Amino acid sequence: MRIVFMGTPDFAVPTLQALVNAGQDVVGVFTQPDRPAGRGKNLKPSPVKVVAEELGLPIFQPETIKTAEWIQKLKDLAPESIVVVAYGQILSRDILQLPIKGCINVHASLLPTYRGAAPIHWAIIKGETLTGVTTMLMDEGLDTGDMLLKRELVITNQATTGEIHDQLAVLGADLLIETLQELEMGRLDPIPQRGESNYAPLLKREHERLDWSRRASELHNQVRGLNPWPGAYAVFRGENLKIWRSTFLLQSDKATASGMDPSKAMSGQPGEIIQVLEDGLLVQTGEGVLRVLEVQPAGKRAMPARDFFNGRHGQIGEKFD
Repeated sequence: MRIVFMGTPDFAVPTLQALVNAGQDVVGVFTQPDRPAGRGKNLKPSPVKVVAEELGLPIFQPETIKTAEWIQKLKDLAPESIVVVAYGQILSRDILQLPIKGCINVHASLLPTYRGAAPIHWAIIKGETLTGVTTMLMDEGLDTGDMLLKRELVITNQATTGEIHDQLAVLGADLLIETLQELEMGRLDPIPQRGESNYAPLLKREHERLDWSRRASELHNQVRGLNPWPGAYAVFRGENLKIWRSTFLLQSDKATASGMDPSKAMSGQPGEIIQVLEDGLLVQTGEGVLRVLEVQPAGKRAMPARDFFNGRHGQIGEKFD
């Protein structure tokens, strides 16, 4: 099948590689323009561009794909299908209607749940135990097109966004190849999205700060949902401190089994450091105790939370803001 591929970040790379490995005729790769990155602000190509160059594929990088010039370029490429994976631009109706087999999107959630730009982050932040990928025929709505195939993935209670991202990227690539094969055989009937939906918006700075009045389980989900980017943070002695790894305790009997002094369980104020253990700091929350395992001070490397605390000559009873 003649395919134009549109994608930009790491998540899209396995799908592009799978298309080539499967013998599909990738006649063009559209990705975002090179952007300034790093301290030197040198232009950096997208992960998709890097791989497309290695594969020897034609690469196109429009600032906006909706102009008459780029629509004509797509017509000249004459794709039977356009495959879109986290491209970063909205496709116009003219583009959506161009390929005879439609525009197929690989989305990192079990639609209709978690439509939007950050489905993996929000699934973990919200404490979901199940996620997955969906292939769908794109329409003009935001992730509202008819669904083709789905695959599920379990989210464990310690899984981070980075870990689930990598697993879903591979799962999505496999699912896309299966979707194309089934479409070519005429064995797929698109299914309209029905049922409860929600939105997974882009993350903002306000989503990163830990509110210690919340439940320990919610803070733990926030920590792992923002790992490896952008990172949850708290404030200690006026200094912003990234918190990368944690776990949580809800009952004093569990705390006792984990080495915590039961007399101190649930006894502090939200944000108060109530005990230092071999592997971390125990911090009181609005409900339960968060065990902070790994932190990163501004301008420093990530380190065990106990090492940070001891290095600052921290005292029991001090608080995170």
